[in-house]
Amino acid sequence: MKISIVDLQVFYRVGVPDEERLQPQRLLLTVEMEFDFSTAAKTDSIADTIDYFAVSQRLLKFGDGKSWKLIEKLVADICDMILADFKPENISVEIKKFPIPQARYVSVMQKKSRS
Repeated sequence: MKISIVDLQVFYRVGVPDEERLQPQRLLLTVEMEFDFSTAAKTDSIADTIDYFAVSQRLLKFGDGKSWKLIEKLVADICDMILADFKPENISVEIKKFPIPQARYVSVMQKKSRS
């Protein structure tokens, strides 16, 4: 099974030029977490699943006091944090950024496994 958080709006400091990192910019995060939810389906207990609200709250604050030059590094850091703290079996994270006026967005996606 999979839990998805789609297009979570966050504001992080990311960009190659120093001036681009001066102010947090709007990004959209999509996170897909695969996990064996069979126990949660039986118990109806949040303790037996991944608390997607807790994941979203962590992501909303993840950029506080930090900056990245590349969204490739940012996506790797987000994957590592979620794998370590929330223990999904597999994760996919996509970051959408809006630096090119003529393009809808630029995105980077990474998939990782816990093993």
